[in-house]
Amino acid sequence: MLIGCSDSNNPDSKLFEKYLGKDGKQNENQPSVFNFDTTQLKKSALMLDEKRYWSIVKKSLKNASSQETQKRILIQEIEKLTPMEMIGFSLRTDKLLYDTYNSVTWCTGYIMNGGCSDDGFDYFRNWIISRGEERYHNAKKNPDNWISEVNQEMEYYEYESFWNVALAAFKNKTGKVLYNYIDDENFKTKEEFYPSIEFTWWENKAESMKKICPKLYKKHWNK
Repeated sequence: MLIGCSDSNNPDSKLFEKYLGKDGKQNENQPSVFNFDTTQLKKSALMLDEKRYWSIVKKSLKNASSQETQKRILIQEIEKLTPMEMIGFSLRTDKLLYDTYNSVTWCTGYIMNGGCSDDGFDYFRNWIISRGEERYHNAKKNPDNWISEVNQEMEYYEYESFWNVALAAFKNKTGKVLYNYIDDENFKTKEEFYPSIEFTWWENKAESMKKICPKLYKKHWNK
């Protein structure tokens, strides 16, 4: 199932209804979406249904012992989706990244990684998403909940390649570049449209960070 930033006048919506119908069910008189001709793909702003997205992440966590293994599982699972759904997976990731682009999350990454550049903040938030739905939402409620994820074997809490799993799967299945099929005019919750952050903490004022994440600060901050 796909949902997202489109309306009934969007070409993707009409194409989606052609194959799945307005009620989201497979139309009996149409060929399977898994036999979809990629040359017919239009640019899309449709995100993959969030429950389905998280189920894929959950499966990758259940069977992975490392980020590299999780990456392989994610790509394999995403390859089972239709091309439009693969685009939707990528857009859903962008939306979740957008939703965590704030001062509190950046403070959390700064403490856990002993510093956090602009790129490092992107990679930290990808790591947050890669840990699954429950951890993601718990962290949004209270960043100190990440204390349970502290792992002495991890040097940095980052996951840059998580951002690219849908791109790799799309390329493997279609031979095409996923970014070329994103409807930029209708998808606004992505990096180019991040809001300005009003910081509530400062790296040279330790107490401001401690106030946001007291447990993490006590556990992680060694400066």
